[in-house]
Amino acid sequence: MPEPMMHEATSTNRSWRDSALAQLTLVRFREFLREPEAVFWTFAFPIILAIGLGVAFRNKPADVVVIGVVTGTPSGDSLAARLTKAPGLRVQNMDDSSAARGLRTGELALVATANATGAVEYHFDDTRPEGRSARALTDDALQRAAGRSDPVRVSERKVQEKGSRYIDFVVPGLLGMNIMGGGIWGLGFAIVEARRRNLLKRLVSTPMPRAHYLMSFLFSRFFFLIVEIIVVLGSTALLFGVPVRGSILQLFVVCLMAALAFGGIGLLIASRAKTIEGVSGLMNLTMMPMWVLSGVFFSSSNFPKVAQPFIQALPLTATINALRATMLQGAGWSVVAPSIAIIAAWLVFSFTLALKLFRWR
Repeated sequence: MPEPMMHEATSTNRSWRDSALAQLTLVRFREFLREPEAVFWTFAFPIILAIGLGVAFRNKPADVVVIGVVTGTPSGDSLAARLTKAPGLRVQNMDDSSAARGLRTGELALVATANATGAVEYHFDDTRPEGRSARALTDDALQRAAGRSDPVRVSERKVQEKGSRYIDFVVPGLLGMNIMGGGIWGLGFAIVEARRRNLLKRLVSTPMPRAHYLMSFLFSRFFFLIVEIIVVLGSTALLFGVPVRGSILQLFVVCLMAALAFGGIGLLIASRAKTIEGVSGLMNLTMMPMWVLSGVFFSSSNFPKVAQPFIQALPLTATINALRATMLQGAGWSVVAPSIAIIAAWLVFSFTLALKLFRWR
């Protein structure tokens, strides 16, 4: 074949492939938009759940309250020793800067300081239920330790900081849960349904590169991921003032890595499943432990220490930890790097294994 004709044929073939990938991606969009249930669960449900949780837990008392005591002085050390023995309190000894940061980010419900005369000052957010409970429990413990005659002079400094409320805590968890559901459900159900209807068998017999079919899912996920981030964070910021203290770019990178990792897990789950019932069971088996253990609605640190290595290695735990560090603490890349490394490991592992096991027929 003459060289100009070969060049023209190559260009035509490349153009066809590019068009095929674009058409496959467009199919993903149409499939999603034609399912009102999928649109509801992806965009509306997280907002409704956030509103419900934000209202329901605004007056929820804490069973065990975490407080900070500024130590390093005789009066501060004595204060910490007295409060450590009190039931219902978990005391953490720290310096001034660590205590202020813990209160600002919601890690502590209250900070207690003592001056040279022994007078105690409480720093807490009076709009936060844990803060009010911590104030009452801490003061009660001090008065008991002093003989219940109230010889300890106390004063209050009410601190109201965005980032310390339950709604601030739960929104990153909901965003992570939404990314997980979109990646696993979005790929798993679509692929198994196509296999069940013999569409994969027909597609594989066409000149379409097999990689283009799987890439179309990833491209569509990129688009919906951006929409999910804007909808969830935008609505909660508007309704509740949920802060994003860190880099928006860093937040997007964490979400993107998580979406790819969960997409790989969804691809792995659907690589051999032939029925919707079968893939549904595998998805629930995969996601249910992460819903419970990964700290979506409460801190994963509540589980025993022996289980922490397993919990921290879960992709959803790493995602939520990175999201909370970015949104609430304003942490930089060095802080979220370990979580991103865990997410990347799941991404490589799941995609590598899925591509080896994937069955088109």
